Amino acid sequence: MCLAIPARVVETDGFSALVERYGERLRVDLTLLPEPVEVGDYLIVQARRFAVNKVDAESAAESYRLFDEMQAILAGAADKPGEQQE
Repeated sequence: MCLAIPARVVETDGFSALVERYGERLRVDLTLLPEPVEVGDYLIVQARRFAVNKVDAESAAESYRLFDEMQAILAGAADKPGEQQE
């Protein structure tokens, strides 16, 4: 299973973009996208190298909210070793 967290574009040169998510910056290839990309757009990145989809800011915000919630749940489970999760 693959979980794709949207990455925000911080700079672009037309063929590639520097994106950021949770403080991690990656240089990604834009050639698979059918539309232009601008600074501030959110992209779905596969294999840490290829942008495969552009998503709107609202969808990106919801993805971040869900990912943060999932991280909090997992962190709580790690604090309670030996307890079974339902």
